[in-house]
Amino acid sequence: MENPLLVESPLPYGAPQFDKIKNEHYMPAFEEGLRQGKAEIDAITSNPEPPTFANTIEALESSGSALERTAGIFFNLLEADTSDEMQEIAEKVDPMMTEYALYISLNEPLFKRVKTLWEQRETSGLEPDQLRLLEKTFKSFARGGANLGAEEKAVYSRKAEELSLLGLKFGKNVLAATNAFELNITDPEDLEGLPQYVRDMGAAEAGERGEKGWTFTLARPSYAPFMMYSGKSGLRKKMYLAYNSRACGGDYDNSLICRNMANLRFRQARLLGYPSHAAFVLEERMAKNVENVKNLLDGLMEPSLPAARQEIAGLLDYARRNGYAGDVMQPWDFSYWSEKMRQEKYDLSDELLKPYFRLENVIDAVLGLATRLYGLQFEERKDIPGYHPDVKVFDVKDENGEHLALFYADFFPRASKRGGAWMTEFRGIEYKDGVEHRPFVSIVTNFSKPTPAAPSLLTHDEVTTFLHEFGHALHGILAQGRYPSLTGTNVATDFVELPSQIMENWAYEPEYLQTFARHYQTGEPIPDELIGKIVAARNFHSAYAQVRQLQFGILDMAWHATGKELDTDVKALEKQTLDSVRTLPDVEDTSISDSFSHIFSGGYSAGYYSYKWSEVLEADAFALFKENGIFNRETAESFRRNILSKGSTMDESVLYRNFRGHDPEPSALLDKLGIPHGHETHN
Repeated sequence: MENPLLVESPLPYGAPQFDKIKNEHYMPAFEEGLRQGKAEIDAITSNPEPPTFANTIEALESSGSALERTAGIFFNLLEADTSDEMQEIAEKVDPMMTEYALYISLNEPLFKRVKTLWEQRETSGLEPDQLRLLEKTFKSFARGGANLGAEEKAVYSRKAEELSLLGLKFGKNVLAATNAFELNITDPEDLEGLPQYVRDMGAAEAGERGEKGWTFTLARPSYAPFMMYSGKSGLRKKMYLAYNSRACGGDYDNSLICRNMANLRFRQARLLGYPSHAAFVLEERMAKNVENVKNLLDGLMEPSLPAARQEIAGLLDYARRNGYAGDVMQPWDFSYWSEKMRQEKYDLSDELLKPYFRLENVIDAVLGLATRLYGLQFEERKDIPGYHPDVKVFDVKDENGEHLALFYADFFPRASKRGGAWMTEFRGIEYKDGVEHRPFVSIVTNFSKPTPAAPSLLTHDEVTTFLHEFGHALHGILAQGRYPSLTGTNVATDFVELPSQIMENWAYEPEYLQTFARHYQTGEPIPDELIGKIVAARNFHSAYAQVRQLQFGILDMAWHATGKELDTDVKALEKQTLDSVRTLPDVEDTSISDSFSHIFSGGYSAGYYSYKWSEVLEADAFALFKENGIFNRETAESFRRNILSKGSTMDESVLYRNFRGHDPEPSALLDKLGIPHGHETHN
């Protein structure tokens, strides 16, 4: 039987044969990829010639390509279209992948060759991108334990394998806990306050499950509108407690996993000579060290916390004037009353806006923005299979007709897909025999499905999410460079959100919204009055939202920046860390950490601050677009040339200065959010 993962794909551009790939193909493909990868490493270390950049660094850069192709498909589908069988395969494959990574990172003969070249770098005559690759390669080995003694390497290896398996287990528990809960409503009176589209969604979910009435789940497209609109505080509380106690106790408990992972990371960092996991991680980020992160978080928290508490006090006053009986604003009541107040203040609601954001129109508009800014052309390719019937595939070309990438878009929720939204790649830039093969880029979201009553209609938040993930996609699509590990989104984590977050700004620009927002039934363009309200409402409760994100960043640092092992439980750590910066009451038997996938299974450990760091960058960067015109090709071309196409071929701080002409200031973000502060920002 031919394995579609092990042969050259006959599809255009070598696209994955998703229509032929089956679960039984994965394990043989992983085994063969691992065999080939190790053989390629052995060929480098057994080379009798003295080490050169070509026979060592470039050879290492191109090794493992067969394994990367299989992993690029499998691990992405594990998130986007998983099954019990795939999760079982992942548990078998993960230790194999960890062992392979350690086979490279702890390979003494290989490191010896790399170290020799590193010591000769001053006289090597290498070009800037080659020096950058040499530096990153050497540091990767050093940070991966290559300088450790034999006994320490064995300890490091065991910890790496434990961490890998715990991360998988954490994610599996969160997904299982999310899917384990449902709220089935059979009494129409319990639908009080829910807009028709939310009721339709609940009815469709119930129908799919063979249930009567309306079913609501903890998936974001179901949970968020229920919390925002349900007039039944008791049901909101039930949903809130279920959502915020996912994997907190019970069959899918992550509490011990959180502590074990944090302590394993700390021990690994100490083995490598770092005082904490955060110190280890931040060395390779724009932030550079824990102090700079704390300065950012504290500097933003100082003006934001009093502003957020003022917002909550105003909301409580509004709610009590309208019948709310509580002395404090409970967290399960916040979204409901916040939305009511927003609607009254701005006469704006998702129900009012959704008819203007039909998914098909938004797709055209988002892709069209890339055409207007960067000259990109998108052609849907129905002859290239996706991995699920919902997936759309586009051929992306430059304005001169040159192929840049295949773009896969997967929009709707399903039980086999984790919640949230993300961008990924099935393949980055790849070189074979000196020929460049362009990336396969994918975005995955959980937007509202079409129902029998209406097409897929997005909330304005979902439009913003689409633009965000598409910004990441552009980073991959427009990647340039001869060394794949320095291209596309392979940049510092606190820089990688700049291309995505800057795109969100267009969702609030009247000049852009007017180009596509039309009522799905009448075809009428969105009224200027509504656009004005979207813009006016943008910073409604912005301080509260900012503090919430800062709390996540502070909690991440509490897990990972301490210079010691943790012996406290999850709830105690959260109370100690967050009590002084809370805006809403803490609720017993809930936790953030137990389902904080970003830092425990999503690669953002000691990195959640990155969202705020990148927001500072994008607030400052978008000011240039505002200055020159939001569709200005010259500004867009500079952003493409200096940011999107450069990857990590230079230090990210230099890339930013090359685009903007100065370092960004946190006050740029405070200005954008309308939060009062005492500092001037750059003009």
